[in-house]
Amino acid sequence: MGTKGSVAFSTGRLGPLTLRNRFVKAATFEGATPRGEVTDRLVAFHRAVAEGGVGMTTVAYCAVSPEGRVQRHCLVLDEDTARALRPLTDAVHGAGAAVAAQLGHAGLVADAKSNRMRSLAPSRRFSPPAKGFVPAASAQDLDRVRDDFVKAARNAIEAGFDAVEVHLGHGYLLSSFLSPMLNRRRDGYGGSLEARARFPREVLRAVRAAVGDRIAVTAKFNMADGVPRGLWLDESVEVARMIEADGALDAIELTGGSSLQNAMYFFRGDVPLAEMLQTQPAYVRPGMRLIAPRLFPSYPFEEGFFLPFARQFRDALDMPLIYLGGVNQLGTAEQALGEGFDLVAMARALLREPDLLRTFAKGERSEGLCVHCNKCMPTIYSGTRCVLVDSG
Repeated sequence: MGTKGSVAFSTGRLGPLTLRNRFVKAATFEGATPRGEVTDRLVAFHRAVAEGGVGMTTVAYCAVSPEGRVQRHCLVLDEDTARALRPLTDAVHGAGAAVAAQLGHAGLVADAKSNRMRSLAPSRRFSPPAKGFVPAASAQDLDRVRDDFVKAARNAIEAGFDAVEVHLGHGYLLSSFLSPMLNRRRDGYGGSLEARARFPREVLRAVRAAVGDRIAVTAKFNMADGVPRGLWLDESVEVARMIEADGALDAIELTGGSSLQNAMYFFRGDVPLAEMLQTQPAYVRPGMRLIAPRLFPSYPFEEGFFLPFARQFRDALDMPLIYLGGVNQLGTAEQALGEGFDLVAMARALLREPDLLRTFAKGERSEGLCVHCNKCMPTIYSGTRCVLVDSG
Protein backbone atom coordinates (compact mmCIF):
# COMPACT_ATOMS: atom_id res chain seq x y z
CA MET A 1 0.00 0.00 0.00
CA GLY A 2 2.72 2.49 0.95
CA THR A 3 1.91 6.05 1.95
CA LYS A 4 0.34 7.16 -1.33
CA GLY A 5 -3.25 8.23 -0.71
CA SER A 6 -3.08 7.26 2.96
CA VAL A 7 -4.54 9.87 5.30
CA ALA A 8 -2.71 8.16 8.18
CA PHE A 9 0.61 9.30 6.69
CA SER A 10 -0.50 12.82 5.88
CA THR A 11 0.66 15.61 8.18
CA GLY A 12 -1.39 16.20 11.31
CA ARG A 13 -2.12 19.33 13.32
CA LEU A 14 -1.98 19.46 17.10
CA GLY A 15 -2.31 23.01 18.37
CA PRO A 16 0.90 24.80 17.37
CA LEU A 17 2.47 21.56 16.09
CA THR A 18 2.59 20.03 12.66
CA LEU A 19 3.23 16.30 12.97
CA ARG A 20 4.75 14.35 10.08
CA ASN A 21 1.87 11.84 10.24
CA ARG A 22 -1.23 11.04 12.29
CA PHE A 23 0.32 8.43 14.61
CA VAL A 24 1.04 9.04 18.30
CA LYS A 25 2.92 6.65 20.58
CA ALA A 26 0.62 6.53 23.61
CA ALA A 27 2.12 6.85 27.09
CA THR A 28 3.21 3.50 28.50
CA PHE A 29 5.45 3.35 31.56
CA GLU A 30 8.91 2.55 30.24
CA GLY A 31 10.34 0.94 33.38
CA ALA A 32 13.59 2.77 32.59
CA THR A 33 13.79 5.36 35.38
CA PRO A 34 15.31 3.66 38.44
CA ARG A 35 14.93 5.88 41.50
CA GLY A 36 13.28 8.41 39.21
CA GLU A 37 16.42 9.04 37.16
CA VAL A 38 16.62 9.60 33.41
CA THR A 39 18.69 6.83 31.83
CA ASP A 40 20.21 6.00 28.45
CA ARG A 41 17.63 3.21 28.22
CA LEU A 42 14.79 5.73 28.48
CA VAL A 43 16.36 7.85 25.74
CA ALA A 44 16.87 4.78 23.55
CA PHE A 45 13.26 3.68 24.09
CA HIS A 46 11.87 6.87 22.62
CA ARG A 47 14.59 7.27 19.99
CA ALA A 48 13.64 3.85 18.62
CA VAL A 49 9.97 4.78 18.33
CA ALA A 50 10.84 8.10 16.69
CA GLU A 51 13.20 6.44 14.23
CA GLY A 52 10.43 3.91 13.58
CA GLY A 53 8.31 6.63 12.05
CA VAL A 54 5.83 7.83 14.69
CA GLY A 55 4.59 11.41 14.47
CA MET A 56 4.87 11.98 18.21
CA THR A 57 5.96 9.86 21.16
CA THR A 58 4.85 10.34 24.77
CA VAL A 59 7.07 10.02 27.85
CA ALA A 60 5.30 8.39 30.77
CA TYR A 61 4.87 8.82 33.56
CA CYS A 62 5.98 12.30 34.70
CA ALA A 63 4.63 12.95 38.19
CA VAL A 64 4.07 16.55 39.16
CA SER A 65 5.16 15.95 42.76
CA PRO A 66 6.92 13.25 44.80
CA GLU A 67 3.72 12.00 46.44
CA GLY A 68 2.10 11.92 42.99
CA ARG A 69 4.40 9.16 41.72
CA VAL A 70 2.91 5.72 41.12
CA GLN A 71 6.00 4.38 42.87
CA ARG A 72 9.53 5.54 43.64
CA HIS A 73 10.89 4.61 40.20
CA CYS A 74 8.78 7.26 38.42
CA LEU A 75 10.08 10.60 37.21
CA VAL A 76 9.13 13.80 38.99
CA LEU A 77 9.26 16.58 36.42
CA ASP A 78 11.18 19.12 38.48
CA GLU A 79 13.91 21.45 37.22
CA ASP A 80 16.72 18.89 37.60
CA THR A 81 14.76 16.21 35.75
CA ALA A 82 13.92 18.69 33.01
CA ARG A 83 17.61 19.26 32.37
CA ALA A 84 18.25 15.52 32.39
CA LEU A 85 15.48 14.97 29.83
CA ARG A 86 17.01 17.30 27.24
CA PRO A 87 19.05 14.49 25.56
CA LEU A 88 15.79 12.55 25.13
CA THR A 89 13.89 15.37 23.46
CA ASP A 90 16.91 16.16 21.31
CA ALA A 91 17.12 12.51 20.22
CA VAL A 92 13.44 12.38 19.27
CA HIS A 93 13.65 15.66 17.37
CA GLY A 94 16.76 14.40 15.60
CA ALA A 95 14.73 11.47 14.31
CA GLY A 96 12.05 13.80 12.94
CA ALA A 97 9.32 13.27 15.53
CA ALA A 98 7.67 15.40 18.20
CA VAL A 99 7.61 14.43 21.88
CA ALA A 100 5.09 14.92 24.68
CA ALA A 101 5.37 14.58 28.45
CA GLN A 102 2.49 12.96 30.30
CA LEU A 103 1.86 14.92 33.51
CA GLY A 104 -0.08 13.41 36.36
CA HIS A 105 -0.69 12.82 40.02
CA ALA A 106 -1.33 9.17 40.86
CA GLY A 107 -3.73 9.85 43.74
CA LEU A 108 -5.26 6.55 44.88
CA VAL A 109 -3.01 4.62 42.49
CA ALA A 110 0.18 5.75 44.29
CA ASP A 111 2.16 3.13 46.23
CA ALA A 112 2.62 4.98 49.51
CA LYS A 113 5.02 2.37 50.87
CA SER A 114 7.32 2.65 47.86
CA ASN A 115 7.14 6.44 47.83
CA ARG A 116 7.45 6.66 51.62
CA MET A 117 4.81 9.36 51.70
CA ARG A 118 1.05 9.55 51.67
CA SER A 119 -0.84 10.47 48.54
CA LEU A 120 -4.14 12.34 48.15
CA ALA A 121 -7.67 11.47 47.09
CA PRO A 122 -10.95 13.32 46.61
CA SER A 123 -12.32 11.49 49.65
CA ARG A 124 -10.69 9.28 52.28
CA ARG A 125 -10.59 5.75 50.95
CA PHE A 126 -8.71 2.49 51.29
CA SER A 127 -6.42 1.84 48.33
CA PRO A 128 -4.73 -1.51 47.59
CA PRO A 129 -1.81 0.20 45.77
CA ALA A 130 -1.32 2.49 48.77
CA LYS A 131 -1.65 -0.50 51.10
CA GLY A 132 -3.77 1.62 53.39
CA PHE A 133 -6.11 4.57 53.57
CA VAL A 134 -5.46 7.65 51.45
CA PRO A 135 -6.59 10.94 53.02
CA ALA A 136 -8.96 13.41 51.41
CA ALA A 137 -7.25 16.42 49.88
CA SER A 138 -7.82 19.72 51.62
CA ALA A 139 -8.46 22.96 49.73
CA GLN A 140 -4.83 23.86 50.41
CA ASP A 141 -3.71 20.52 48.99
CA LEU A 142 -5.66 21.20 45.80
CA ASP A 143 -4.09 24.63 45.44
CA ARG A 144 -0.65 23.07 45.78
CA VAL A 145 -1.36 20.26 43.31
CA ARG A 146 -2.70 22.74 40.77
CA ASP A 147 0.50 24.74 41.13
CA ASP A 148 2.52 21.52 40.79
CA PHE A 149 0.92 20.83 37.41
CA VAL A 150 1.79 24.36 36.31
CA LYS A 151 5.41 24.02 37.42
CA ALA A 152 5.74 20.64 35.70
CA ALA A 153 4.31 22.07 32.46
CA ARG A 154 6.82 24.91 32.53
CA ASN A 155 9.61 22.43 33.22
CA ALA A 156 8.45 20.40 30.22
CA ILE A 157 9.07 23.44 28.03
CA GLU A 158 12.57 23.81 29.48
CA ALA A 159 13.19 20.12 28.75
CA GLY A 160 12.34 20.66 25.08
CA PHE A 161 8.96 18.92 24.95
CA ASP A 162 6.54 19.89 22.19
CA ALA A 163 3.42 18.98 24.16
CA VAL A 164 2.12 17.98 27.57
CA GLU A 165 -0.60 15.41 28.15
CA VAL A 166 -2.49 15.93 31.42
CA HIS A 167 -3.61 12.59 32.88
CA LEU A 168 -7.37 12.60 33.47
CA GLY A 169 -7.78 8.84 33.25
CA HIS A 170 -7.34 5.43 34.85
CA GLY A 171 -8.29 6.38 38.41
CA TYR A 172 -5.41 8.81 38.89
CA LEU A 173 -6.11 11.89 41.00
CA LEU A 174 -7.85 14.09 38.42
CA SER A 175 -9.79 11.12 37.09
CA SER A 176 -10.92 10.11 40.58
CA PHE A 177 -12.47 13.55 41.10
CA LEU A 178 -14.81 12.78 38.19
CA SER A 179 -15.90 9.43 39.62
CA PRO A 180 -19.20 9.42 41.54
CA MET A 181 -17.88 6.40 43.44
CA LEU A 182 -14.51 7.83 44.47
CA ASN A 183 -15.51 11.47 44.97
CA ARG A 184 -17.81 11.82 47.99
CA ARG A 185 -16.87 15.40 48.82
CA ARG A 186 -19.48 17.83 50.11
CA ASP A 187 -17.68 21.05 49.23
CA GLY A 188 -17.50 22.79 45.85
CA TYR A 189 -15.44 19.91 44.41
CA GLY A 190 -17.98 17.12 44.90
CA GLY A 191 -21.61 16.22 44.43
CA SER A 192 -22.93 17.38 41.07
CA LEU A 193 -21.15 16.50 37.84
CA GLU A 194 -20.10 20.12 37.37
CA ALA A 195 -18.63 20.19 40.87
CA ARG A 196 -16.77 16.90 40.37
CA ALA A 197 -15.35 18.27 37.13
CA ARG A 198 -14.28 21.55 38.75
CA PHE A 199 -10.77 20.59 39.91
CA PRO A 200 -9.69 18.80 36.70
CA ARG A 201 -10.92 21.78 34.68
CA GLU A 202 -9.06 24.20 36.95
CA VAL A 203 -5.86 22.25 36.38
CA LEU A 204 -6.30 22.25 32.60
CA ARG A 205 -6.98 25.97 32.50
CA ALA A 206 -4.01 26.69 34.77
CA VAL A 207 -1.66 24.62 32.59
CA ARG A 208 -2.85 26.37 29.43
CA ALA A 209 -2.47 29.80 31.02
CA ALA A 210 1.09 28.90 32.03
CA VAL A 211 2.29 27.61 28.66
CA GLY A 212 0.19 29.66 26.25
CA ASP A 213 0.68 28.50 22.69
CA ARG A 214 4.35 27.60 23.12
CA ILE A 215 3.46 23.90 23.27
CA ALA A 216 0.40 21.75 22.65
CA VAL A 217 -1.76 20.74 25.62
CA THR A 218 -3.81 17.54 25.54
CA ALA A 219 -5.52 15.35 28.11
CA LYS A 220 -5.85 11.60 28.47
CA PHE A 221 -9.51 11.36 29.43
CA ASN A 222 -11.64 8.49 30.71
CA MET A 223 -14.77 7.74 28.73
CA ALA A 224 -15.73 5.07 31.29
CA ASP A 225 -14.12 3.70 34.44
CA GLY A 226 -15.20 0.13 33.70
CA VAL A 227 -16.69 -0.40 37.16
CA PRO A 228 -20.25 -0.20 38.55
CA ARG A 229 -21.13 3.26 39.85
CA GLY A 230 -18.06 4.73 38.20
CA LEU A 231 -17.86 7.39 35.50
CA TRP A 232 -19.68 6.35 32.34
CA LEU A 233 -20.53 7.83 28.95
CA ASP A 234 -23.60 9.79 30.02
CA GLU A 235 -21.46 11.91 32.36
CA SER A 236 -18.08 11.76 30.62
CA VAL A 237 -19.49 13.20 27.40
CA GLU A 238 -20.89 16.11 29.39
CA VAL A 239 -17.53 16.71 31.09
CA ALA A 240 -15.86 16.67 27.68
CA ARG A 241 -18.30 19.34 26.52
CA MET A 242 -17.33 21.46 29.54
CA ILE A 243 -13.65 21.01 28.72
CA GLU A 244 -14.23 21.94 25.11
CA ALA A 245 -16.06 25.10 26.19
CA ASP A 246 -13.10 26.05 28.42
CA GLY A 247 -10.84 26.09 25.37
CA ALA A 248 -7.77 24.94 27.30
CA LEU A 249 -6.95 21.85 25.23
CA ASP A 250 -5.70 21.23 21.72
CA ALA A 251 -7.03 17.66 21.76
CA ILE A 252 -8.43 14.93 23.99
CA GLU A 253 -7.04 11.39 23.89
CA LEU A 254 -9.91 9.06 24.76
CA THR A 255 -9.35 6.12 27.09
CA GLY A 256 -11.10 4.13 29.82
CA GLY A 257 -10.60 1.82 32.77
CA SER A 258 -8.92 2.17 36.13
CA SER A 259 -5.49 1.17 37.39
CA LEU A 260 -7.13 1.18 40.83
CA GLN A 261 -10.21 -0.91 40.09
CA ASN A 262 -10.16 -2.45 36.60
CA ALA A 263 -6.82 -2.38 34.81
CA MET A 264 -7.73 -4.79 32.02
CA TYR A 265 -10.51 -2.52 30.75
CA PHE A 266 -7.96 -0.50 28.76
CA PHE A 267 -5.63 -3.38 27.93
CA ARG A 268 -7.91 -6.20 26.70
CA GLY A 269 -6.50 -9.59 25.87
CA ASP A 270 -4.87 -12.20 28.09
CA VAL A 271 -4.33 -11.68 31.82
CA PRO A 272 -0.71 -12.64 32.72
CA LEU A 273 -1.55 -13.16 36.39
CA ALA A 274 1.22 -15.67 37.17
CA GLU A 275 3.87 -13.34 35.77
CA MET A 276 2.43 -10.34 37.61
CA LEU A 277 2.42 -12.20 40.92
CA GLN A 278 6.10 -13.03 40.52
CA THR A 279 6.94 -9.32 40.39
CA GLN A 280 5.32 -8.68 43.78
CA PRO A 281 6.80 -9.21 47.26
CA ALA A 282 5.85 -12.57 48.75
CA TYR A 283 3.68 -10.99 51.43
CA VAL A 284 1.57 -9.23 48.79
CA ARG A 285 0.85 -12.27 46.62
CA PRO A 286 -1.91 -13.95 48.70
CA GLY A 287 -3.93 -10.74 48.85
CA MET A 288 -3.34 -10.06 45.18
CA ARG A 289 -4.61 -13.54 44.29
CA LEU A 290 -7.83 -12.76 46.15
CA ILE A 291 -8.50 -9.43 44.43
CA ALA A 292 -7.13 -10.45 41.02
CA PRO A 293 -10.46 -11.63 39.53
CA ARG A 294 -11.98 -8.23 40.31
CA LEU A 295 -8.97 -6.06 39.44
CA PHE A 296 -7.95 -8.04 36.35
CA PRO A 297 -11.12 -9.39 34.70
CA SER A 298 -10.72 -10.93 31.28
CA TYR A 299 -11.80 -8.99 28.20
CA PRO A 300 -11.15 -10.57 24.80
CA PHE A 301 -9.07 -8.34 22.55
CA GLU A 302 -10.99 -6.79 19.68
CA GLU A 303 -9.46 -4.56 17.04
CA GLY A 304 -10.59 -0.97 17.65
CA PHE A 305 -12.38 -1.95 20.87
CA PHE A 306 -12.99 1.63 22.06
CA LEU A 307 -14.45 2.89 18.78
CA PRO A 308 -18.13 2.46 19.83
CA PHE A 309 -17.52 4.65 22.90
CA ALA A 310 -15.25 7.12 21.12
CA ARG A 311 -17.86 7.74 18.43
CA GLN A 312 -20.12 9.24 21.09
CA PHE A 313 -17.50 11.93 21.69
CA ARG A 314 -16.84 12.53 18.02
CA ASP A 315 -20.56 13.09 17.54
CA ALA A 316 -20.81 15.47 20.53
CA LEU A 317 -17.65 17.56 20.12
CA ASP A 318 -16.03 19.77 17.51
CA MET A 319 -12.53 19.82 19.06
CA PRO A 320 -9.73 17.47 17.88
CA LEU A 321 -9.83 13.95 19.29
CA ILE A 322 -7.14 11.27 19.45
CA TYR A 323 -8.39 7.71 19.09
CA LEU A 324 -6.76 5.07 21.32
CA GLY A 325 -7.70 1.45 21.82
CA GLY A 326 -6.85 -1.71 19.91
CA VAL A 327 -5.05 -0.27 16.90
CA ASN A 328 -2.95 -3.09 15.50
CA GLN A 329 -3.85 -2.72 11.84
CA LEU A 330 -3.33 0.14 9.41
CA GLY A 331 -6.94 -0.27 8.33
CA THR A 332 -8.14 0.50 11.86
CA ALA A 333 -6.17 3.75 11.88
CA GLU A 334 -7.55 4.67 8.48
CA GLN A 335 -11.08 3.90 9.66
CA ALA A 336 -10.77 6.07 12.77
CA LEU A 337 -9.32 8.96 10.79
CA GLY A 338 -12.03 8.54 8.19
CA GLU A 339 -14.65 8.87 10.93
CA GLY A 340 -13.28 12.23 11.97
CA PHE A 341 -10.68 11.46 14.62
CA ASP A 342 -7.65 13.68 14.12
CA LEU A 343 -4.85 11.41 15.35
CA VAL A 344 -4.48 7.75 16.28
CA ALA A 345 -2.54 6.55 19.33
CA MET A 346 -0.83 3.16 19.58
CA ALA A 347 0.92 1.49 22.50
CA ARG A 348 1.49 -2.27 22.63
CA ALA A 349 1.81 -2.60 18.85
CA LEU A 350 4.76 -0.19 18.94
CA LEU A 351 6.23 -1.87 21.99
CA ARG A 352 6.36 -5.08 19.98
CA GLU A 353 7.63 -3.30 16.84
CA PRO A 354 9.01 0.21 17.31
CA ASP A 355 9.45 0.40 13.52
CA LEU A 356 5.93 -0.79 12.70
CA LEU A 357 4.95 2.47 11.04
CA ARG A 358 7.85 2.25 8.63
CA THR A 359 6.69 -1.28 7.85
CA PHE A 360 3.21 0.08 7.13
CA ALA A 361 4.57 2.95 5.05
CA LYS A 362 6.63 0.61 2.87
CA GLY A 363 3.60 -1.57 2.23
CA GLU A 364 5.35 -4.63 3.63
CA ARG A 365 2.54 -5.44 6.07
CA SER A 366 -0.71 -3.85 7.21
CA GLU A 367 -0.96 -5.56 10.62
CA GLY A 368 1.35 -5.58 13.61
CA LEU A 369 2.82 -8.67 15.24
CA CYS A 370 1.46 -7.98 18.75
CA VAL A 371 -0.57 -10.98 19.98
CA HIS A 372 -2.12 -9.13 22.97
CA CYS A 373 -0.72 -11.59 25.51
CA ASN A 374 -0.05 -8.61 27.84
CA LYS A 375 3.09 -10.27 29.16
CA CYS A 376 4.69 -6.86 28.67
CA MET A 377 2.74 -5.63 31.71
CA PRO A 378 4.88 -7.35 34.37
CA THR A 379 8.10 -6.17 32.68
CA ILE A 380 7.57 -2.60 33.90
CA TYR A 381 9.71 -3.47 36.92
CA SER A 382 12.71 -4.51 34.82
CA GLY A 383 12.37 -2.41 31.66
CA THR A 384 9.11 -2.44 29.71
CA ARG A 385 9.46 -4.67 26.68
CA CYS A 386 7.80 -7.31 24.53
CA VAL A 387 8.89 -10.72 25.86
CA LEU A 388 8.60 -12.20 22.37
CA VAL A 389 11.27 -9.83 21.10
CA ASP A 390 13.53 -10.79 23.99
CA SER A 391 13.02 -14.48 23.33
CA GLY A 392 13.73 -14.05 19.61
